Amino acid sequence: MAEKKLSFEQSMSRLEEIVGKLEQGTCGLDESLKLFEEGAKLVGSCNQMLDQAEQKVDLLLNAETGQEAPFGQEG
Repeated sequence: MAEKKLSFEQSMSRLEEIVGKLEQGTCGLDESLKLFEEGAKLVGSCNQMLDQAEQKVDLLLNAETGQEAPFGQEG
């Protein structure tokens, strides 16, 4: 079954749930590892979404000012 792509907000909410469960310390080792793995994937997904949003903002700002800047260039 294919995983449903979560929105940024849904991913952050799920991350908060995972952190809460792990902080409680009531999960067994196997469940803790599964939660940690899921959390790591969500962090990667959130970082990717943030990078894409940053690129879009840069494009919009550069289009507004008429400047061109390559992706990843810090200002």
